[in-house]
Amino acid sequence: MANQLFSPYTIKDVTLKNRIVMSPMCMYSAKNQDGKLTPWHFTHYISRAVGQVGLLMIEASAVTPQGRISAEDLGIWSDEHIEGFKQLVEQIHEQGSKAAIQIAHAGRKATVAGPIIAPSAIAYNGKMRTPEEMTTAQIKETIKAFADGARRAKQAGFDIIEIHGAHGYLISEFLSPLTNQREDEYGGNERNRYRFLEETIEAVKQEWDGPLFVRISASEYHENGTPLETFVEYAKQMKEQGVDLIDCSSGGVVPVRIEPYPGYQVRFAETIKHQAAIASGAVGLITTGIQAQEILQNERADLVFLARELLRDPYWPRTAAIELGVELPAPTQYERGW
Repeated sequence: MANQLFSPYTIKDVTLKNRIVMSPMCMYSAKNQDGKLTPWHFTHYISRAVGQVGLLMIEASAVTPQGRISAEDLGIWSDEHIEGFKQLVEQIHEQGSKAAIQIAHAGRKATVAGPIIAPSAIAYNGKMRTPEEMTTAQIKETIKAFADGARRAKQAGFDIIEIHGAHGYLISEFLSPLTNQREDEYGGNERNRYRFLEETIEAVKQEWDGPLFVRISASEYHENGTPLETFVEYAKQMKEQGVDLIDCSSGGVVPVRIEPYPGYQVRFAETIKHQAAIASGAVGLITTGIQAQEILQNERADLVFLARELLRDPYWPRTAAIELGVELPAPTQYERGW
């Protein structure tokens, strides 16, 4: 059996040594509330690079201070953030892994002090604040903030950028009729709801010529939400704009009950990959090497994104290699143990 999980994967001029991606996971650990990395973040990410994860994706990093999910999120809104990220990227590279960053804006799900903004003035639920509806000027400012974040990511030496368009955060809010009730050029129909993401991609690409991913919530689990067929069309448009891979998650747009099960989101990655003819990433309760290999071997996705499983086991690639009967070279320092 050919082993795709541990085979290299090349996107543009970036080659990952395997198909294993550490999914972006907010750690709420910028304790000084300045968006800057702490020693804990270095330990967290570099340990997974030592564990032989092919691509480490740094958690959602806000493009504006008000765009943080929490006050202790990482940020990329200031040039002061570049040096810390640069050091982290260099240390990830030393372990033979590649580094990505997810640039993000929380929209109406931000919990920071001060005004919060969204496409429409609709609160997420009864416990969260009602956001201000964004003016056209604020929309343009926010798109520029994404572009500035991409410039800083390039200066820091990242290999890949992912635009966060999922989980009910700002871009996801623009895409959904459940959260976008505008009547201007940014709302009212599918074409207009895509415009904010479209302009964000164009602005980012003015600053960034490397591999570009976009994460989407391919299902909103609501009968009046954006259907999967529409996300297929959006994925086709993203491909035309030069996006290289769609990272297919789901949910988070409105409060709904989701019953997760192993690989419950893989079908979204499979549908996007084949119907939009674009590379996709699968994420969501992928826990074993056999499961990851099945996804890749059956051409259901091109990369597998692991989240909680890598919190439990920083050396999951070794665990999967043993399960699959693959010889995974140990870091020199760990040869006696591996």
